[in-house]
Amino acid sequence: MNLFEKSVITLELPRVLEKLCEYAASEGAKEILAKLAPLPHIDDMRRSMKETDDAISLMGTRAAPGFSGLKDVTGSVKRAERGGSLTPVELLRIAAFLRTARDTRAWLSEDRRVEIRTTLDPYFDAINANKFLEEHISGCIISEEEIADSASAELAAIRRQIRAANARVREVLHRIITSPSYSKMLQENIVTIRGDRYVVPVKIENKGAFGGLVHDVSASGQTVYIEPTQVVEANNELRLLAAKEQKEIERILAQLSEEVASFAGGIIDDYKILTELDCIFARARYALAIDAQAPAMAEDGATDLRRARHPLLPQKTAVPIDIRIGTGFDTLVITGPNTGGKTVALKTIGLLTLMAMCGLHIPAEYDSRVSTFSSIFADIGDEQSISQSLSTFSSHMVNIVGILGELDDRSLVLFDELGAGTDPVEGAALAMSIIENIRRRGARVVATTHYAELKSYALTEAGVENAACEFDLATLRPTYRLLIGVPGKSNAFAISARLGLSEDIIEEARANLASSDVKFEDVLTKLEQERQAMENEREAARAIRREAEEERKKSQQMMQELNRDREKELAAARKSAQKLVDDARAASDAVFEEIARLRKAAASNAFSDNLVEARASMGRMLNEVQSDAKPKKEPKKIVQHRRPLKAGDTVELLSTGNRATVLSAPDKNGKLRLQAGIMQLTLHQSDVQLVEELPPEPKKDAPPVRMQVASRSRNASMEVDLRGMNADEGIIEMERFLDSASMASLPSVTIIHGKGTGILRAAVHDALKKDKRVKSYRLGKYGEGENGVTIVEFK
Repeated sequence: MNLFEKSVITLELPRVLEKLCEYAASEGAKEILAKLAPLPHIDDMRRSMKETDDAISLMGTRAAPGFSGLKDVTGSVKRAERGGSLTPVELLRIAAFLRTARDTRAWLSEDRRVEIRTTLDPYFDAINANKFLEEHISGCIISEEEIADSASAELAAIRRQIRAANARVREVLHRIITSPSYSKMLQENIVTIRGDRYVVPVKIENKGAFGGLVHDVSASGQTVYIEPTQVVEANNELRLLAAKEQKEIERILAQLSEEVASFAGGIIDDYKILTELDCIFARARYALAIDAQAPAMAEDGATDLRRARHPLLPQKTAVPIDIRIGTGFDTLVITGPNTGGKTVALKTIGLLTLMAMCGLHIPAEYDSRVSTFSSIFADIGDEQSISQSLSTFSSHMVNIVGILGELDDRSLVLFDELGAGTDPVEGAALAMSIIENIRRRGARVVATTHYAELKSYALTEAGVENAACEFDLATLRPTYRLLIGVPGKSNAFAISARLGLSEDIIEEARANLASSDVKFEDVLTKLEQERQAMENEREAARAIRREAEEERKKSQQMMQELNRDREKELAAARKSAQKLVDDARAASDAVFEEIARLRKAAASNAFSDNLVEARASMGRMLNEVQSDAKPKKEPKKIVQHRRPLKAGDTVELLSTGNRATVLSAPDKNGKLRLQAGIMQLTLHQSDVQLVEELPPEPKKDAPPVRMQVASRSRNASMEVDLRGMNADEGIIEMERFLDSASMASLPSVTIIHGKGTGILRAAVHDALKKDKRVKSYRLGKYGEGENGVTIVEFK
């Protein structure tokens, strides 16, 4: 095993491939996936990822194709090519495979869009799908042990003869066991079989008197199984017919095997194609399972992973990290406390790079970028060897020496705790020297360390960048986030204190630190505090920006609703205007007709009387049209309040009848600020009526009230249509409807809000959440109106 193969195991790629194999259906696909390795060319990687993307896209419209019948039949097919005769089991397996091939080809063709082609189309198009051979085999072989009578005319004829001979034998034997003279010689009045011959059980003392061939003796010796002389010939005939049947079955199997051999090339090609498709859809299912995407691939040594997760960590608890190399720096030095996530970060960049080079999707954001490398070397973990007398330091150094001997300018090298296991001063010096040697040779390096010297080295050396595993100073726990650009602290004192180490010991340890180390650690502490403060401020700014964005969206939605309302009003006005125009045109037509009539009557004596009457009639008609055209104004109701309005009062809007809450007392101009539902309004105090000033509803006797409720219950509707209303209008109408339905004791009702932009539906659902009368609500199903309606169930 070379160092690269050893590094692949260290980075746990085989464990990822084991998980991937679980999503494949066939053993052939599992074998291929288990042996996945980095592809030789970047185009191969991109093609593999594109195939996975297309498979995911196809699976978005329907379930993935089934490959349960995909068995490796190539061995049987090749044996048939060499002239061998296949067994029924082998032939049935080939028929199942051909059925799988046909179903897979039909899977895409049923849902194909002529204008949409994918990288998987050539695979599906190349499937042969030999329906003739599949149906021929299935028609001839019923099960692994039974050939159908219809497999050949000869076999059907032989089996008819066998059934007839069997019937004759059993008839003779039935006469024997029911005969008074024979039945007393029998141990039991039954017919059985010994050695494929029909026999009867005879008492041992009647053996000579019964007559026939003895085929067996019971264990007790008291019964002999004799084939009566009367059926010996018939049994011989059955044996001959059975031999003929077997010979005909062998001929049928040989014929079917010849047919398989004639289509051997197509069957083997189909197996390779279906196995490849099984691999592709397995990659797609695995990508969906770990929420993985295809990164942008490059060859410039620059890798930038956004919100990357280690695929073997639990998806819900794994903390995403941002990590990059080759973008402004070629070396990344990661520092931080133990168990803070340094090694996981190191393995994440190595493993995800290997996965991408194998053509797999990676658990990171869409805008992630991965560079290919000629080789990836990883020196991670404690590899001390007792058998080889190697300490931890020595075993790491053996790996490092091997890595330095094999790397080139397109290598990625990963070191965990570089220089550890020996004197800290010498270890830090060795670590810096090793990193410099690798950098001069053009490779990329990611290393973890606790050495302050390496932190200082990364701060001062161009092309080397610090990164820190974040540590929460408030809780004294790691957050597992990776911060590039700042050195990290080991936080040994803080962790020791949290684990219970005496404060005296910790203070004494602080005193033993060199003054330069103390100052450096103090600087790091101050930097960390300032960074966390800046991070908190940035998060607050993000929250404000998100809130502003939400408000902007709400404003846009409100503006859209206002525009829709305006369009409705304009449409209504146009309709009204068109009606006026139509009425005026009808009136003018009537005038012209009247004028024409009057011209005809001009010569008569009654012309003057008719003229006066016509003028009066036309005047009335024009007055009616003019009256319809004028807007009807209702006299404004003058409201006088008994007391001045104040904040908190409940008032009724005279224009709509809705109720609102007073937010502030009237200003000097009599203007009020009101809260009506989710909207704030400004109205004059004369446009509202104080609720306590409204006249009470007239009291009614108990019987009339019951009559009214009963009437309302009978007339309550099971549904309300809110389409065409804005959110506020719809909620008011819905509340009235729910009141009626609740009083009518209806178990459930339907609210029609339409599909549209979803604003009205969201407002309805928000109101239903707060309504204590509502037990549950859901969107409609197929046949109920689907997303355009909501079904409400009352408590």
